[in-house]
Amino acid sequence: MKTIVNVPTKQSLIRETRDYLMIALGLILYGIGWTVFLLPNDITTGGVPGIASIVYFATGFPVQYTYFSINFILLLLSIRILGWKFSIKTVFAVFTLTFFLSIIQKLASGVVLLHDQPFMACVIGASLCGGGIGIAFSSNGSTGGTDIIAAIINKYRDITLGRVMLICDLIIISSSYFVLKDWEKVVYGYVTLYICSFVLDQVVNSARQSVQFFIISEKYDEIARHINVYPHRGATVINASGFYSGKEQKMLFVLAKKRESTIIFRLIKDIDPNAFVSQSAVIGVYGEGFDRIKVK
Repeated sequence: MKTIVNVPTKQSLIRETRDYLMIALGLILYGIGWTVFLLPNDITTGGVPGIASIVYFATGFPVQYTYFSINFILLLLSIRILGWKFSIKTVFAVFTLTFFLSIIQKLASGVVLLHDQPFMACVIGASLCGGGIGIAFSSNGSTGGTDIIAAIINKYRDITLGRVMLICDLIIISSSYFVLKDWEKVVYGYVTLYICSFVLDQVVNSARQSVQFFIISEKYDEIARHINVYPHRGATVINASGFYSGKEQKMLFVLAKKRESTIIFRLIKDIDPNAFVSQSAVIGVYGEGFDRIKVK
């Protein structure tokens, strides 16, 4: 039996290079949010950065060394249990963030932003962290830490990745009280976790925001032809029949980007104001004219 060897093509190499550059960009944003806004205001985040923050608050030990040390151990477990395919971009992410943390802290040395406004620091820092993680995740990257723990537990136990990560993050943020002795800071940590998760979802899903239309009209042919021309989307004709009337009719199925919804509605209204239209959001559409299928 012949072994199939995947030879990297020029297109796949370009795609991988773009992924690594976007992961690096995301981690730079994360590093800025963490070390410029959260750390100076004694606000703890989740995951391994949260543990590194607690160690820093207690001892003053630089966060990048704690972050790297913990992730180094987790990466060894990840490579052994989950394999290189899962771990390769995580290794890159850990080294990249560790490197940029040192640079960002040197550049921001002596700069204190929003020191008397911890809530605003929490919002801005969490937004940058969430946006950075979202960019990394969108490029099939990972920041390591609780991602690795969750993936290992999920391999052997029927527990969702999100639940494991949430439990870990809540425990880490709550434990910061033993160092800071201030429940207000702990609450800011919970707010940071929520904002970070919200922004992460927005970034990951924003590029995939698409809509689908079901259009019932006597002028379906004209509507389909106009949609083909502008906004240059395909239309599928479905044979349908009304249950009450028993009348045979044609229904159009159209997929488009969310920003193109107004164009399609105006087009339908101009051709057939009495058309019956249903629009709904879809999380992801993959294929020609939309996203490419990405598999880690």
